[in-house]
Amino acid sequence: MTFINLLIGEYLYKSVEEKGANFLYLIVKNHVFADGNKRIAATLFIFFLNFYNILYKNNKQVIDSNTLVALTLLIAESKPQEKDVIIDLIMNFLI
Repeated sequence: MTFINLLIGEYLYKSVEEKGANFLYLIVKNHVFADGNKRIAATLFIFFLNFYNILYKNNKQVIDSNTLVALTLLIAESKPQEKDVIIDLIMNFLI
């Protein structure tokens, strides 16, 4: 995906779920904040899911707290080469 693609209206991510999975991954992995990256990423991820009305499916939360903690730690400990696998794993919880 190039900048030109973005200018002509193509989206970088194919779905909101893919965008959310990358959002969580990139905040945890890139250490955007001085401290608390995993906690902030998890909180922002829940906010993101709620904002796009995908936090609940059939009146049940799509990802529970324990799963989110496990995913966040998995992201932090993973190798950058494993990004696509991790993103797919997160998306499996959301779809």
